[in-house]
Amino acid sequence: MERKFMKGSEAIAEAAVRAGCRFFAGYPITPQNEVPEYFSRRLPEVGGHFVQGESEVASINMVMGASAAGAKAMTSSSSVGISLKSEGISQIANDSLPAVIANVMRGGPGGGSIQPAASDYWQATKAQGNGGFKMIVVAPSTVQEAVDLTYKAFELSERDRNPVMVLADGCIGSMMEPVVLPEMKSDEQLAKEKEARKNWLVNGLKYRDIGKVTLDPWGGRTSMLAVEAIAAGEKPGPRGLEESNRISGQLYEKWAKEDTMVELYKMDDAEYVLTGFGTAGRVAKSAVDALRAEGVKAGLIRPIIVNPFPYEAYKALDPKKVKFILDVEMAIPGQMVEDVKFAIMEKIPIHQFGRSGGNIVGREEIIAAFKAL
Repeated sequence: MERKFMKGSEAIAEAAVRAGCRFFAGYPITPQNEVPEYFSRRLPEVGGHFVQGESEVASINMVMGASAAGAKAMTSSSSVGISLKSEGISQIANDSLPAVIANVMRGGPGGGSIQPAASDYWQATKAQGNGGFKMIVVAPSTVQEAVDLTYKAFELSERDRNPVMVLADGCIGSMMEPVVLPEMKSDEQLAKEKEARKNWLVNGLKYRDIGKVTLDPWGGRTSMLAVEAIAAGEKPGPRGLEESNRISGQLYEKWAKEDTMVELYKMDDAEYVLTGFGTAGRVAKSAVDALRAEGVKAGLIRPIIVNPFPYEAYKALDPKKVKFILDVEMAIPGQMVEDVKFAIMEKIPIHQFGRSGGNIVGREEIIAAFKAL
């Protein structure tokens, strides 16, 4: 393990390289420019390829093509730039392709501001694109988490053949912290992983090598299952977009059972609960410490993976014990708070405090909002 002092955006890029990313296409936009800049220097050192696309739309389609050809591929952008990539991300999901997308969030709506914000929660977790597809969305609160979760994002994306998003805000992308970097995957490991993709990657042939069967290019996950059936010597079952949607729905249900990740901080005896993700969750954690020092039994629930959302962590709260929940976000109106409300079902009072437009939520502000309640 290597320990380094790194900026968040550069740490995300280095973690991706160590996870095996060998293709990156992107387009400049603040505050994530250090991601493509780092890739432009780093990828040639490991035999990878960096492309600055002529636009966000071109870049996401390059990622789709690279992934279809068997490369571990990634793109990054910020908020409004991610919106431009939405159609391509939706198509990647339909095509059952692995890809990692990093969103280093800025203020909005529209072009907004270049300062940090966290107002893309709804977009990332509810409607990243058309068609009702979902992605696993990881939300780091430290540069170390940005490293660990980016590395994990590639594993999840490969496992599910589905896009995964790293939802980092501009604070995480811009700050510098010491990090422990994961081991670099060897060329032998990457070759073995690429060999495992041979049944579905686009290799320039009219027919697949297995069974010489032409697959429906719009069949999504049903085409994936057809390849697996042929490889096993079986006859492919019925195909079609509805069946593909049904299979995807089953995958999403599996995520909800197996892939939630949440930090529960000083929750054992908590009478008041603060909650938030990313930088807001990090600052809320420091507010919990300050309140505890004053004798207030406060605790924190911080979703680390925000989709699938850790509903069970909130449902487990005792309404007889917890007096209220304070949701803290770098967004106005609050967005994650809607998921908290859905989990609680009016059993516990929920209040919301947020800053937006590039204003970073502060510890003393959270404490003041808490005491006002």
